[in-house]
Amino acid sequence: MSATGKFSLVKPTIHTPFKIDFEWWKTHDHNWRVYLYSFLCPEHQVVFENVSNQSMIDWVDLQTAEVNQVDGLQHTLITHCAVQPEFVTSNTTLVDAVFRVLLANGNKPVSPSELSELTGKSADTILRTLSGPRVYQGIRPVQG
Repeated sequence: MSATGKFSLVKPTIHTPFKIDFEWWKTHDHNWRVYLYSFLCPEHQVVFENVSNQSMIDWVDLQTAEVNQVDGLQHTLITHCAVQPEFVTSNTTLVDAVFRVLLANGNKPVSPSELSELTGKSADTILRTLSGPRVYQGIRPVQG
């Protein structure tokens, strides 16, 4: 996003990195926690049974040593549930597969070319889906 808060009109390519914009979720879908809850493993679905519980936790970025406040459900999903072998399967829909891969990758930006290798889906199809006018699950190109 630019300094003015608007997204660039530059057309993404299969090498443009994408990531989940959780701020988009918070402003466009009031049920975003319910959606994230659906991706939790059975063990953590019990822990977060009350999805309205919005506990924030301190998280240390291992690469930068920066401490950030993050949502506990989101953190658990990224650090535990998303790294389980059954998190992404060949039957997972394209958008869900991309979303899950981004979660498993700690939401670090990934290009459609790389996503294709990780999901088994076509890079061109991923690009066409994610670069259209509709934003799917907050997945957006990284700007700048």
